[in-house]
Amino acid sequence: MAASPFLHPIHKLEFRRCSFVALNSQFPPRLHFLPRRFPSSSTIRASSAVLMESDTSTRQDQAKETEIFACPVCYEPLIRKGPPGLNLSAIYRSGFKCRRCNKSYSSKDMFLDLTVTAGLRDYTEVQPVRTELFRSPLVSFLYERGWRQNFNRSGFPGRDEEFKMAQEYFKPAQGGLLVDVSCGSGLFSRKFASSGVYSGVIALDFSENMLRQCYNFIKQDETLLANNLALVRADVSRLPFSSGSVDAVHAGAALHCWPSPSNAIAEITRILKSGGVFVGSTFLRYTSSTPWIIRPLRERTLQGYSYLTEEEIEDLCTSCGLTNYSRKIQQSFIMFSAQKP
Repeated sequence: MAASPFLHPIHKLEFRRCSFVALNSQFPPRLHFLPRRFPSSSTIRASSAVLMESDTSTRQDQAKETEIFACPVCYEPLIRKGPPGLNLSAIYRSGFKCRRCNKSYSSKDMFLDLTVTAGLRDYTEVQPVRTELFRSPLVSFLYERGWRQNFNRSGFPGRDEEFKMAQEYFKPAQGGLLVDVSCGSGLFSRKFASSGVYSGVIALDFSENMLRQCYNFIKQDETLLANNLALVRADVSRLPFSSGSVDAVHAGAALHCWPSPSNAIAEITRILKSGGVFVGSTFLRYTSSTPWIIRPLRERTLQGYSYLTEEEIEDLCTSCGLTNYSRKIQQSFIMFSAQKP
């Protein structure tokens, strides 16, 4: 086999080498150049599927961690950066951000501020007198140290009996997430968390000082510090949760303090899951047994607060889409329950 005269000298050398190997197959060359193996298309597809599945799983895990809280502006689930969990320490060490509004939220003291006004420096919003009253450090301090005990004069049965009544109403929601709106100093939030009946409890109030008092009570009990109990500042008319994400909502002695009970109950209905339960207690403006001659007097003396009648509360719940309305009345005290279909 002759080499072509048109080959480059290096190519001629390679040509002669190949000819020698072919003619002397009994003397194989010392070096064998194995072909490079590339992954098959099926291998690439399998690897891509694994990566996509892993990425989807990661996104789902992240969603599980962030789906509890939502932006109070657009209700988009917040992105969370920090340790997972609903306990005070995990929430305090975490930062939250809305991917749509690009607004960030963080903890102040030991509560997470999820109000629309969180982080504002110049704008100040004036609230109704009854709202500002409970933001006062003095009222917040006294609330659980004598203030609320006076409710017994109007027919409130006392914290232990009220808790038992609420637990009875909440039976369909046991094992789920409970939000205690307008929680005050956390009187019932702590009881719900200590019961071990719920997967998590969120103590929510608009008053920073009430939440500080709540934390002062919580830190006296080491079991509560490690429990799934979070403190959140939020407006009851702009709740920072995704629609249909909460199993139970409690509002103890709160409805009469809300600037707009209709907006608040509409928001509570929005965040409840199907089958979720709303339980509230409040003072009635008057009852069916109140003499007609006294009713105008009570109308005048209770101005400035949203004291409703039994009929008005039921009408509000029904108009917001809640069903299975039930109530218990004792003097001016009412505890009512309604369920999202």
